[in-house]
Amino acid sequence: MSTTEIISNSVEETFEIGKKIGELLEPEKVVCLTGNLGSGKTTLIKGIAAGAGAKNPHLVNSPTFVMVNEYQGRFTIFHIDAYRINSIAEFEALGFSDFISPESVVIIEWADKVSDALKGLDCISIQMRHIGQTSRALTLAGLNIYF
Repeated sequence: MSTTEIISNSVEETFEIGKKIGELLEPEKVVCLTGNLGSGKTTLIKGIAAGAGAKNPHLVNSPTFVMVNEYQGRFTIFHIDAYRINSIAEFEALGFSDFISPESVVIIEWADKVSDALKGLDCISIQMRHIGQTSRALTLAGLNIYF
């Protein structure tokens, strides 16, 4: 699987990168996000929601305590935050497998915590890391994107 590295120098650029990803996404995809706290995962998801046609993408927030948020656009977006999930059984109890459908996309923050549940799925992988005060490197696999 080929990878693409994209550098974002600001919150606004991270949002715009997400928007481009959201424009390219098709239903039945699973987007797996990894990266440290503050690496921009939620900002990227706001952009993805905007690109997918969600009405209020700036209202997108990390579902840290509720575990799953749902947004409507060209398709339904299920946004899962696995940060507080302690087991694969707990993750599966959220109904993860039911979220994957011809009418939806699933985005998982902290996907590395539930990687065993994702084996065998054709995931779009996005790894985010700090490279400066406001700069981030995004490594994408499973999605052809050009800027």
